[in-house]
Parts: sequence; structure tokens; C-alpha cells
Amino acid sequence: MMNTGRIQFAESDGTFILKFLGDVRLTLCAALDAYIDKVFATPEFRSIAIDLTETDNIDSTSLGLLAKISILSQQKAGLLPTLVSTRQDMLRLLQSMGFEQVFNIVAESTPTAAELRDLPPQLLSEELVKARVLEAHRILMSLNEHNRTAFTDLVCSLESDS
Repeated sequence: MMNTGRIQFAESDGTFILKFLGDVRLTLCAALDAYIDKVFATPEFRSIAIDLTETDNIDSTSLGLLAKISILSQQKAGLLPTLVSTRQDMLRLLQSMGFEQVFNIVAESTPTAAELRDLPPQLLSEELVKARVLEAHRILMSLNEHNRTAFTDLVCSLESDS
């Protein structure tokens, strides 16, 4: 049985940490996207790390938001963010998405002294949810040809519904 997903966050001296727990899906993406906007609007931003050591599953919309984090981190600080996972299934998924090109992926847990808190939920209209899903998948498609092929039908379907 999958754990209901949660995303926790912490910040210390311009270093931001996100920890994904359980089954991370579309329902958490509004809160994640709002937090991403906050992080990259922070003048003190230095780096960001995402801990996936306790992630059971992650959907493609959430993966697209991770790719967005990488793009923004490179633009703001000139650095690739770090993804941490000790799970082979998660490492294979990240590699299949081409994330090794846009993240520093490490396979050992990195403890933090920062206190993690849950991201607060965000309520969005169906139209805004669809726009976020579309953006996340377009970002994934921009990473490589495999993703472009995998998500073309979904993106075309979402665009035709608009």
C-alpha cells in the first residue's frame, strides 16, 4: 500500500531543502509550484536539494516541477540542484527522464539539521491545475527525445481541451 504523499521543506542560510514522502502526485503540485516561486524569488537563494529517499512513487507532473527547479536554479545561481535517492527504482526513473543531465544525483542520504515542515495545501481551479500539468510536461519534453515522444499525446490532448 502506498503512503499518501507529503512534501516537506526547510531553509537555512540560502540553502533550500525539499523532502518528498510517500506517493507524490498532482494533488501536491499546486503547493510545490507555489513554494518554487517563493524559493526563486528569495534574494538569498544559494542552492536547493531534493530528498527522494522516502518517496514511494512520483508522477510525471511532479517530475516536471523538479525539472523546473533545475532550470530556475541554473538561471538564478548557475548551479545544478541535488537530488538524493537511495532507491534503485527511483534512480532508474530519474535516469530514464534524463535527470542526470540537469541534476547532481547522489545515492546517499544527506542529513540536515534544518527542521522540515509540511508544505501547506493549495486549492486551484481545474483550469489552473490543467495549466500547471501542461507546463510540467512541456518542461519534461524539453529535456530529451524520449520524454518528447512519451508525453506528446498528453500535451496535445491538454492543449486541445483548452
